[in-house]
Amino acid sequence: MGSGTGRRGWWLFRSKVRCPEEVVRHSRDLLSCVLEDREACSNNHDPKREQKLTADVRKSIREMKCILYGNGDAEPVTEACTNLTKEFFKENTNTLRLLIVCLPYLDLETQKDVTQVIANLQRQKVDSMIIASDYLEANKDILDILMSGYDNMEIAIHYSTILRDCIRHQVAARYVLDSEHMKKFFDYIQLPDFNVASDAFRTFKELLTRHKSSAAEFFSRNYDWFFSEFNCKLLSSPNYIIRRQATQLLGDILLDRSNIPVMICYVSSKDNLIILMNLLREQSKAIQLDAFHVFKLFAANQDKPPEIVSILSANKSKLIRFLADFSLDKEDQQFEIDKAKVVAEITML
Repeated sequence: MGSGTGRRGWWLFRSKVRCPEEVVRHSRDLLSCVLEDREACSNNHDPKREQKLTADVRKSIREMKCILYGNGDAEPVTEACTNLTKEFFKENTNTLRLLIVCLPYLDLETQKDVTQVIANLQRQKVDSMIIASDYLEANKDILDILMSGYDNMEIAIHYSTILRDCIRHQVAARYVLDSEHMKKFFDYIQLPDFNVASDAFRTFKELLTRHKSSAAEFFSRNYDWFFSEFNCKLLSSPNYIIRRQATQLLGDILLDRSNIPVMICYVSSKDNLIILMNLLREQSKAIQLDAFHVFKLFAANQDKPPEIVSILSANKSKLIRFLADFSLDKEDQQFEIDKAKVVAEITML
């Protein structure tokens, strides 16, 4: 872009002390300029202007962060945080969307500051209400933008971090759970970049465990395809980390009282039982233990289908021998009680 003094935006660079509302408005104006510059197809690119604009965005985001978190000498002031939050989520303004869309164009330190600012704002109350929830309900497309971040390794972790802060609100979590995005997690979790894959799994777990009622509704509506993918791509993954995380998550899901109907359905499947029995044979004690916590649900089911009874009966002696030798490094009374109950159930078959 040209550097003529008549160009829109140069007035933004004047330095002054701003109140919280002005800090937000200033940031919004700067981010709009960043977006305009990126979208403009101009041969008159001005590196100096871009550098100055980037520096001013960095400074403005730091101002917001300082108001919300305080600095080394002072704690944050409640009134200032409230005023900043009100302006940030003000109706018909796009501050959050602008921050997210512009994130790829900011330097690494500013990206980190943005994620911290957004995390704080998701928790801020105005008149005892967390207004971020209402904003997200009216702007659900922001969640689509964040999900698309997994396709860009440079911003994936930042977008994933922001997404987890957004799905603290049930309205946002429900939107993602009800979308086609859920199917994509099975691919994101297997990405070759370990950090991005781990971050994707963390978000996946949060979606399936934080809001109990929404998660239970999701499982009831999507049982067949979800657990088919879960068993095939996660529990049967050649990657040890994925198998371990998935086995633990499966236990978290099935042992939650909110998911009793899902648990009953899961432990009535012989294919699921075979997968769990294979996981019990893993060399990893951690996977064995997590698998045992799910396996005991199959054994404890008082309405076992005939095919479940048949498999357990055929493997009775092997299972009893395995459980006799199965122990933990530390004494765990509840584990021993559970193991004794499983042995008793299998013995009676």
